[in-house]
Amino acid sequence: MTTPARTETRPEAPTGPGGESDRPAPAADVAPAGSGRLRTGAPGELLLTHDAPGGGRLTLRVLDPDADLDVLHDWVTQPRARFWGLAELSRAELRDLYAYVGSLPSHHAFLVRWDETPVALLQTYEPEHDPVGEAYPARPGDAGAHFLLGARGPRGADLWGAVGPLLVGFCFADPRVDRLVVEPDAANELAHARIRALGFEVADRVRVGEKNAVLAFLTRERARDLLAAAAAAARD
Repeated sequence: MTTPARTETRPEAPTGPGGESDRPAPAADVAPAGSGRLRTGAPGELLLTHDAPGGGRLTLRVLDPDADLDVLHDWVTQPRARFWGLAELSRAELRDLYAYVGSLPSHHAFLVRWDETPVALLQTYEPEHDPVGEAYPARPGDAGAHFLLGARGPRGADLWGAVGPLLVGFCFADPRVDRLVVEPDAANELAHARIRALGFEVADRVRVGEKNAVLAFLTRERARDLLAAAAAAARD
């Protein structure tokens, strides 16, 4: 995975392999226009709340590169986040990178909390404005996603079982989104297991930027059972 492309007026950022399931990168040398099918908001804005299975509250807010910098830096510098490819960045570089991502209409980042504890990072993007769009024929209704679990959540909780469906449901919030695409590193077996647990179907091995990746898709139709089961679990 590569870092977001920059215009001539933006500072350069390091490039590297992507993560679990990696980080976003627009393909063009100028900021893409974006279609508006991916939901976002102001930094720190609350976009979603959800009752977690077994108790607690999950919230999803737009990432704030300043307020959330301590969390981001702690997560991306841990060995288990090696596929994310950001461990070499300084705090200032990391902040600037996510400020740049937040300025793009086609790429967005969000922080998920379980009660008050940050647990996951979600990044969404429009594949036609990302290097992955050069690896497969992107459709107008496609939405790309990257997931990073940064914490373990409450003791005994099935974190991915709670957070995964939440993230899928959020990505499908706009009816114009028909299909999710992910492209984890081909060597990231943990990410492969997680996307299979959500119902993604693996398609091909592709080259995306500087990494060998596994391309996988989840249609809205296949996601319905996952979201229905998650809703039932939250009610129990």
